[in-house]
Amino acid sequence: MLNGKKILFSGMQATGNLTLGNYLGALKNWVTISDEYETFYSVVDMHSITVRQDPAELRKRARTLLTLYIAAGLDPEKNCIYYQSHVSGHAELAWILNCYTYMGELNRMTQFKDKAAKHSDNINAGLFTYPVLMAADILLYQSDVVPVGIDQMQHLELTRDIAQRFNSIYGDVFTIPEAYIGKAGAKIMSLQDPSKKMSKSDENINASIYLMDDPDTIIRKFKRAVTDSEACVRYCDEQPGIKNLIDIYCACNGKSPADAEKEFEGKGYGDFKLAVGEEVVSVLKPLQDRFAELSGNKDYIDHVIKDNSEKASYFASKTLRKVQKKIGFPERIR
Repeated sequence: MLNGKKILFSGMQATGNLTLGNYLGALKNWVTISDEYETFYSVVDMHSITVRQDPAELRKRARTLLTLYIAAGLDPEKNCIYYQSHVSGHAELAWILNCYTYMGELNRMTQFKDKAAKHSDNINAGLFTYPVLMAADILLYQSDVVPVGIDQMQHLELTRDIAQRFNSIYGDVFTIPEAYIGKAGAKIMSLQDPSKKMSKSDENINASIYLMDDPDTIIRKFKRAVTDSEACVRYCDEQPGIKNLIDIYCACNGKSPADAEKEFEGKGYGDFKLAVGEEVVSVLKPLQDRFAELSGNKDYIDHVIKDNSEKASYFASKTLRKVQKKIGFPERIR
């Protein structure tokens, strides 16, 4: 708890360009719940280097992502928005937690197996211990709640296990985090293969809507979206392409799937796809305009980076000092 509110932590990697799925599935929800919690929203650039990155590109994408956080509606005066790499406590706590994590636990992490298969030429130790760094991210701020998708739930469970193990040895050091239970963000699927999530790294450029796509590109991608031969706008599992488009449409305008079905009853897929594209254009325009404005104000973004990294470091250091004292590290002479 901080200032009478529960603490919430979340973050995104600075790899690839954010998609509509990232926005509707997570970022939009962060903005909605930001007043309910004391929030720490990180650009988790340390996680990004488990896969080889071009240094200049990583630096650029990290700044772009932080700027997008603000453009989406996160107020840096009320939310701590910062680079993970600017707070050394993440790495320090991760090393300590490594010493309280078992190899067998990490071997069971399904994401490591998936990523190792995709990056077989670079199966590094960082990729293996990725969940421990994630645990440090969460525990460093005594987080009460963490918004996580199904694919990250296993990592949160490991975080809880590590925290409970540490607490059983040294007393109540860490808050045991819970998964955020609230209105679920929309789960947006690929426009070309609705059986898989929309991804930043999809090789098919028509599969994903990127937050900085211009209106013509957005409309064109929706026109090319995979559907079926039913020619009926119905929200059902048997029509995954149409179901995905309905999810996008409703996430943008707040309507229900039943409303969408009624609205497009008797109309063709062409009309429906155009309507979905126009809704997305309408939703993304304010974000794109705000992003352009913020990107032109270097001094302001620099101030946010400096101010928020100092704020995050202050809270991180409180936990880190407590942990270091508990495990027996010599106290620093100040």
